Amino acid sequence: HEAGTLEAVRVKVLVLGEESSPDSVRVELTSESDLFFHYTHSLDEGGFRLVQEQQKLVVDFSEYVSVLVRMLNECIREPHSHLAVFVMQRGGRGHLDFIQNMEYKFIELLSCAFETSPEETVRQSVTFRYNSVKSRLALMQARLQDINALVKIKNPSLLLQLQRAPPRFPASNSQR
Repeated sequence: HEAGTLEAVRVKVLVLGEESSPDSVRVELTSESDLFFHYTHSLDEGGFRLVQEQQKLVVDFSEYVSVLVRMLNECIREPHSHLAVFVMQRGGRGHLDFIQNMEYKFIELLSCAFETSPEETVRQSVTFRYNSVKSRLALMQARLQDINALVKIKNPSLLLQLQRAPPRFPASNSQR
């Protein structure tokens, strides 16, 4: 990941306990462009009190999840005024900063500490994503076979032409 690159990151917010009174909150960051990019933010009420004190937050832990979700949604809906910046640090640490652009000043609303996820978690994530793509490919291949069978019945000469033509793939990012 290059410094200052804009990249879509998938965010998963997990709550242990009731959403209105959680025992702990975990946020996972993953990336489609890098299967091994997997960071985790975990916070319980005790950890939240420290963050609350350091960052002068005026919300309680019970509101933390809804605040996180609201800020993430604002970054999606209003990218010109709300930013989420992930800063990677040495040693597998990082922090996600929620920043509001006030036109004349950038204001940091919240900063969440992240760590590289454990190797086993990353392995499970990569395996799941690989199997997901593999099953999608199998479905597409089955669909293509069904279409080929239909074309063979309706228009056999067209099928022969399609099978003779070399496959055309869209240019990937690396071939630009």
